[in-house]
Amino acid sequence: MLVLSPARAASDAALREVRFDQNLNRRISLDAPFLDESGRSVTLANYCNGQKPVLLVMGYYGCPMLCTLVANGLVESLHDLRSDIGKDFTVLHISIDSHEGPREAATKKATYLKRYGRLGAADGWHFLTGNIASIERVASDVGFHYLYDTETKQYAHPSGFVVLTPEGRIARYFFGVNFSPHEMHAALVDAGRNRIGAAVEQVFLLCFHYNPITGKYSFAILSLLRICGVATVLAIGCFIVVSARRRLSSQQQ
Repeated sequence: MLVLSPARAASDAALREVRFDQNLNRRISLDAPFLDESGRSVTLANYCNGQKPVLLVMGYYGCPMLCTLVANGLVESLHDLRSDIGKDFTVLHISIDSHEGPREAATKKATYLKRYGRLGAADGWHFLTGNIASIERVASDVGFHYLYDTETKQYAHPSGFVVLTPEGRIARYFFGVNFSPHEMHAALVDAGRNRIGAAVEQVFLLCFHYNPITGKYSFAILSLLRICGVATVLAIGCFIVVSARRRLSSQQQ
């Protein structure tokens, strides 16, 4: 984890260190100790036990914006899956804030269990907290790079989650805040069969290169949006020209 001064944390230069590397087929640290939402001591081996694929989300429970967007997008997609949390797969949230504990985890779990609304999900949806050493081990395993801003007391971090095989190997990455239920279903099925997916194009991560400290998009995403805007205008212009030529040719005939 990076801890930066307020002046650096608000800059694009510092935020370039905030990224989500793709460490496909790497096994996460199954012996890393955490506390679950009830305060029980657990390790990731409790969940990656060879039985079901695991969907792993990293963020923090007091996050004022991006984590909520990721979680809400996740729940919306989970609603469209015929498979169920607890029965068919496990969902783990790990807080990157070592000051958070079971109380914050339990509150967040209750919120999303109510929103999900399916029976049996409580046994398969867990919200974990831990010390800095455990957090950083798992974050490094999945390629989750984040930083802490000392002025705003917030974390800048990437958005998305990973899908793990039942043995705890990284099978697939999902970036952003909106997720395709069809792709999620396919990823869970493949992970359940210990199949490792392909790397996702980095442009999808770039499209969500958001600065959660300043509340603004970085230069990279603004540039991308401008390029897309110009491309759209050119495409419309070409369509109009081609259509006009076709009409003129038809009238001449």
